[in-house]
Amino acid sequence: MSPIPAPPAGWRDRAERAVERSRRIESRIPAALLDSPLSYLGYLYGTTVGFVWGTLWSTGRVERRDGLWIFRGMPRWTFPRGGVTAGGCFLTGDAPITRALLRHEAVHARQWRRFGFLMPVLYGISGRDPLRNRFEIEAGLADGNYVPRDA
Repeated sequence: MSPIPAPPAGWRDRAERAVERSRRIESRIPAALLDSPLSYLGYLYGTTVGFVWGTLWSTGRVERRDGLWIFRGMPRWTFPRGGVTAGGCFLTGDAPITRALLRHEAVHARQWRRFGFLMPVLYGISGRDPLRNRFEIEAGLADGNYVPRDA
């Protein structure tokens, strides 16, 4: 596993601003859509999509750990970065899955339960830069291998 590069100067301030901006957007979402039966339906939909995608492409072991279905051995083109959580499924390649990474992905599963169908939209609005993406920041940048533990 290659070392994690040091984040750019000032990344913490930018991360805090990104989380604040995202929470302002969240405050405009009707409460009935958050942590509700409707959001749970979205979580189940995400889990179903993840399960089907994982079943189609996983060439490794499939296991249930810490509340997540883990699909290993996925071809690199089937997931972004080091893996992706869809509902309650973590889809990844062959890299080792540490306790810290599982903790990170479990937060994403919880975010799916909170936001349901809105999760992919809100994640997309947050952007691809993990240092400015509220969902990655809240899941733990070090646990997700985006910054070194001592950053």
